[in-house]
Amino acid sequence: MQVAVVTFDGFNELDSFIASALISKAGLKAYITTPTPVVTSMNGVEVTGQRSMDFVTEADVVLIGSGVKTRDVVADDRLLSMLPLDPSRQLIGSQCSGALVLAKLGLLGDMPACTDMTSRPFVEAEGVTVLDAPFHAEGNIATAGGCLASQYLATWVITRTLGEEAARAVIDYAGPVGEKLETVERSLRAVRAGEAALTS
Repeated sequence: MQVAVVTFDGFNELDSFIASALISKAGLKAYITTPTPVVTSMNGVEVTGQRSMDFVTEADVVLIGSGVKTRDVVADDRLLSMLPLDPSRQLIGSQCSGALVLAKLGLLGDMPACTDMTSRPFVEAEGVTVLDAPFHAEGNIATAGGCLASQYLATWVITRTLGEEAARAVIDYAGPVGEKLETVERSLRAVRAGEAALTS
């Protein structure tokens, strides 16, 4: 299983790195996937991409990261054309403003989404209902809102690909000392709630 963590210029480090690190810890192959050889984060951190955007079509899982330039990304037809995503064969997730990318690609349809508070009005302007929740998934598409909700996106990916026990092990490893069980249960609860919201 290969995972593309799509990371654009102006990216939020927490969004790309937390998901990538947790997924990699589970034994999946997660790669920071970028449209240019080097991208610079919103805080000035330069990162060399591990894979080019061509990798998106090969990946079993594609996560669209967040950043301060997401509105520039969705206004760029060339960048959007680099994301020929297929939810019939790929797990697809977005973090914060990444939901705007999924909306522009027409992948959300009538599905509500999670995003961060700054991005919310722009996602709503695309006709998407934004939930006051950290995580929501329907079928093979998931969205997460808030930087630390990236752990929920990672939990979803690991659970869907390797099973709940694998997700438990990874979140337990990363969880704060003295709060490990609480962190594991919170992550799994958020994912279950996000998936169950459709049928409730």
